[in-house]
Amino acid sequence: MLTREAESADAPAHAQPDEARHRRERIEHWDRIAVALGRRTTGRAYHQRLVETYRNLVSPGQTVLELGCGTGDLLAALRPSRGVGVDFSREMLTRARARHPDLEFLEQDVSDLRVEGPFDVVIMSDLVNDLWDVQRVLEAVRKLCTPATRVVLNTYSRLWELPLASAERLGLARPVLRQNWLAPADMENLLRLSGFETLRTFQDVLCPVPLPGIARFCNTVLAKIWPFRHLALTNFLVARPVDAVRAGAPLVSVIVPARNEAGNIAQVFDRTPEMGAGTELVFVEGHSTDDTYRTIERAIAARPGRRCKLLRQSGRGKGDAVRLGFAESAGDILMILDADLTVAPEDLPRFVEALRSGRGEFINGVRLVYPMADRAMRFLNLLGNKFFSLAFSWLLGQSVKDSLCGTKVLWRTDYDRIAANRATFGDFDPFGDFDLLFGAAKQNLKIVDMPVRYRERTYGTTNIQRFRHGLLLLRMVLFAAGRIKFV
Repeated sequence: MLTREAESADAPAHAQPDEARHRRERIEHWDRIAVALGRRTTGRAYHQRLVETYRNLVSPGQTVLELGCGTGDLLAALRPSRGVGVDFSREMLTRARARHPDLEFLEQDVSDLRVEGPFDVVIMSDLVNDLWDVQRVLEAVRKLCTPATRVVLNTYSRLWELPLASAERLGLARPVLRQNWLAPADMENLLRLSGFETLRTFQDVLCPVPLPGIARFCNTVLAKIWPFRHLALTNFLVARPVDAVRAGAPLVSVIVPARNEAGNIAQVFDRTPEMGAGTELVFVEGHSTDDTYRTIERAIAARPGRRCKLLRQSGRGKGDAVRLGFAESAGDILMILDADLTVAPEDLPRFVEALRSGRGEFINGVRLVYPMADRAMRFLNLLGNKFFSLAFSWLLGQSVKDSLCGTKVLWRTDYDRIAANRATFGDFDPFGDFDLLFGAAKQNLKIVDMPVRYRERTYGTTNIQRFRHGLLLLRMVLFAAGRIKFV
């Protein structure tokens, strides 16, 4: 913890007279607001809605830094493992420390941060409207980030400038000083200039007053669909550092779910390359009626120099097999290779490179870019895949051109966070694709599509039942909409 002298919110040495005056005015303003908080109820519904939205974006148990923390209520609601709030209003921080003694609060100007990092998440709620130099603050935040850090912020929409001014005059909203009124495009540009890329933007809070039933419908449904979303009060942005390359050579674990795939096992061994610091093949055999298990045993015995593991699945479905393989593997990078070899093992290094380079954090194979082999995918399956790709892209706010390609790659640390929060979506996904995609979106991972050539199966038959499984997939999309989009 910094000493009181180090914590003081003295004006930064680089501050010019106009900036220093801007700062003094805001300290006095927010001190007055803090004193009046006990007597006011204005804006309570709006701030409660912000808490709900931030809790949907930030999983509990992470290290969280909030800039412009006020009384610390939002920071506390996120249940961080370490929570640090920074504000230059001494009156606000006096109340924050009394209300949340388990959190750290520093009296500093966010333009001159002196905080020990790094942090998993940095949040700025209704702060950038009030800053003198947004880029300078974002550049200071960049120094507190790891490759996995997420910056989450919200800022007022300019459409609400006059309504908010009117509400302030009527005593229905907290008074504010002159604002920046930054459009989402302006914020994306400032983030880009400061070393971040925007992962998603969305609008929230269409009804900031407590109207029972109506407010919730407006905020969770109407605010997320055209044209109503353009009328929302606040714009949210989620960003990550760019050029965020993780150091070290990782061990790569390739999970191979195998049910009735005895004729493909030798090729899996022969064609899967060594990647990173080494490649671990983890076979998960699932209730085969042929001799798949014994075939894998013999192949492992014949290749004593190959790092391998064989597991026998007790549950059902590919999703269960993938989860078992991930849990028992040793790799830093986790990837899935379908044993039918319709995606070539030779393509796997490009997935690893996209992940290691930082270009993406969840690399999703796409079979719908290049022409397919003549009998690789039945026509109705192709239509279903295209429909679900459109649905997923809209639902997750990122491009997902092929939701059902079996090849997916991510870091173990990110998978562990997905697994820890799996209860959000339940466990009724027999394929595993939705479980991972929903989880990646929930953790705000950068999803990148990786085009691959889709080949015809040369041994065995598909385990997909198009109509029964198609209805199940539709049910999962509708279920996830209530957990990701309309919340």
